[in-house]
Amino acid sequence: MPANKKASPKAPSGDSPSPTLIKWAKRAFIAFAIYAVCAVLDRVKDRWYVFTPEYLHEVAQAAVRAHPDDINAMIPFIVGNLSETYPASTVALNYDSSEWVFNNAGGAMGAMYIIHASITEYLIIFGTPLGTEGHTGVHTADDYFMILVGEEWAFAPPKLEREVYAPGDIHHLPRGEVKQYKMHDGCFALEYARGWIPPMLPFGFLDTFSSTLDFQTLFWTVVNTGREIIRNLSIGKI
Repeated sequence: MPANKKASPKAPSGDSPSPTLIKWAKRAFIAFAIYAVCAVLDRVKDRWYVFTPEYLHEVAQAAVRAHPDDINAMIPFIVGNLSETYPASTVALNYDSSEWVFNNAGGAMGAMYIIHASITEYLIIFGTPLGTEGHTGVHTADDYFMILVGEEWAFAPPKLEREVYAPGDIHHLPRGEVKQYKMHDGCFALEYARGWIPPMLPFGFLDTFSSTLDFQTLFWTVVNTGREIIRNLSIGKI
């Protein structure tokens, strides 16, 4: 009997797309879909804001007038005004002003107390009695730095003159812009950011791994921030 012959494999049709092309087409589609969703969310994020820079600036200025050069008295003054203005059903605030943690970011070091944190807003007291200097970082949110005590300087080329911010002044850093800044001895500020907050968090975390190795501070920063975001999500505040 003649031996059975194996069928020769057929050459792939020239009209069929290669598996590699299909794989990259799927990746491109997923990337485009993610971009489209992010673009839509970015356009509607304003509806989730609770605070306004104008009102917070008024509160900061009132604190400066009521308790000049006294940051310990300004903090309860500010938090008290916020609690009277914004009901607990609208936004969750952190009233425990003992929850201070160090913050190292962009070469600057200070301490912060988180008053509010959510997906689209955060509000903190930040400062140091020693003074500090660094890079603002590139952020996905507008940042409003309202000076309570001391003085802040800022600089952004090609303008070669420094910007000076005194108690009661507000320093606005638009989303995506960068500056060098310096907080002089005893400078504290009410800092408000509105935009996408989660992408900003690595800026405050990376110094732990590259220089400080202060994992205890990182732990409490993550715990406090995460807790406040979850508290706000639980009442519908994004």
